[in-house]
Amino acid sequence: MTLTVAWRPANNMRHPQAVQSFDDPRVVEVRAKTRAYVRDVVLAQGDLWERDGSIGRGEFQRLGSFGLLGLCHPLEFGGADLGPVASVAFAEEISRCTFSGLPEAVLVHTDMSSTHISGRGSKEQKERYLPAVIRGDLICAIAVTEPEAGSDVAGLATRAARRADNWVLNGTKTYVTNALNGDIFIVAARTDATAKPSRGLSLFLVERNTPGVTVRPMARKHGMLSSDIADLVFDDARLPASALIGEENRGFYGIMENFQNERLILGAMSLGMGLQSLEITVEYLKARRAFGGRLWDKQAIRQRIAFLYARMRAVQALVYATAIKSARGDDVVSEVSMVKALAGETLQDIVRDCLQFHGGYGYMHGTAIERLGRDARLMTIGGGATEVMLDEIAKRL
Repeated sequence: MTLTVAWRPANNMRHPQAVQSFDDPRVVEVRAKTRAYVRDVVLAQGDLWERDGSIGRGEFQRLGSFGLLGLCHPLEFGGADLGPVASVAFAEEISRCTFSGLPEAVLVHTDMSSTHISGRGSKEQKERYLPAVIRGDLICAIAVTEPEAGSDVAGLATRAARRADNWVLNGTKTYVTNALNGDIFIVAARTDATAKPSRGLSLFLVERNTPGVTVRPMARKHGMLSSDIADLVFDDARLPASALIGEENRGFYGIMENFQNERLILGAMSLGMGLQSLEITVEYLKARRAFGGRLWDKQAIRQRIAFLYARMRAVQALVYATAIKSARGDDVVSEVSMVKALAGETLQDIVRDCLQFHGGYGYMHGTAIERLGRDARLMTIGGGATEVMLDEIAKRL
């Protein structure tokens, strides 16, 4: 299957073909294809992926064949160029699957790493890599976090030094999703040791088979078990001059710009996980009998669920409104930080109560609500901790 589209350009948008409504037929089609994929593929194979710690390469190619890996990428390289609204709809729907390592792996590929290529890459880089990324033939990862620097991007220590017509890369990156199966890595490195931190970073496109690049598997994670994770170690890894993405020493701004897209997508992930947790729990409460009736008949329980639904619908409204503003090209730094913080923290309350209402069943390994309970914990950490998001909001008050 491929995504059928018929667009007319609009010059006032960051994405020329970007949709600005979640009711747009193209977005409805994205949702339908994603739901079919979850129903027909994910629910049948999710337990195997959890056991193996990876979804494998084939799922990227399958999603590529459905036209779902290039929603935010340019038309000329095989993408759909539908913009943030379609990406949010995709992220929300695929995150309902209850095997959350899958959406983590896929969305890192589509909206958190390869977007650096389509946004700031050279024409040569786009032509060489984007078509294969959109097909799922090349798997992409982002390598920013280091053992001593996470949300504090200005504190990165990995260095890239000029050597004639090459760059020589040294340092270590950690918590790199897709590193075990990845083919290309977007790597942040310091290129000017004398400049202030925000003006001395650059971004590089590093191929996996580059001499001096070592992929070092990490210990098993607490959640998101079906996405792989590893360290990347660079030991005099020699990169061609063409590996630089965008302008030298301007990588910090590229990272900050892409964070807006990444954090919006993470908010959509939390939204999908939260809504699915609530739907699973309502179904369970209406079927489970205790104390002479259904658990759903207990006023305290159903009112608590109703309030959680209300909170998650408020999150949904914020996520959708922010996606539409982003599609218009508006400044959404403050709103995106609100999305990331509010969605992630609301999700924690939802999965805690939903698991509680499942009783002992919810505590058993392998149940959907147990998976969601442990997977949800990452959503206040990855892509910028809640505390960092709140500071971003406070700066603009």
